[in-house]
Amino acid sequence: MHYTLTKPCPKCPFRSDIRPYLRPARVREITESLARGEFPCHETVAYNDDGEGVITKKSQHCAGALIVIERMERPSQMIRIMERLGFYDRRMLNMRAPVYASFTAMIRAAQREERARARNIKTPMKH
Repeated sequence: MHYTLTKPCPKCPFRSDIRPYLRPARVREITESLARGEFPCHETVAYNDDGEGVITKKSQHCAGALIVIERMERPSQMIRIMERLGFYDRRMLNMRAPVYASFTAMIRAAQREERARARNIKTPMKH
């Protein structure tokens, strides 16, 4: 997987300026997996007939995830390995991009959105 994206894509689940679309349980799964491994940008994976993302030679690590990880100062071992090998440079990330400050903030936003959906109302965007 490549580590050259510098900003989140328009529909990145880590963006704080769009309505959360993942359920809180899925957000927790993603954040837990990031502690151990990688998370590809959904725009850079291929999708099989079941709609599941498949990593290819062109897949990129999600920039939104990398920005949150770097803000939290909690990079995984894989991220640091890629950095030491010269395949990742955190200084290239757009740290001013509109992404969550932490995984906790992302989970809370998903929980608020889920409660709002249950009440069938829209939540105001928080920046």
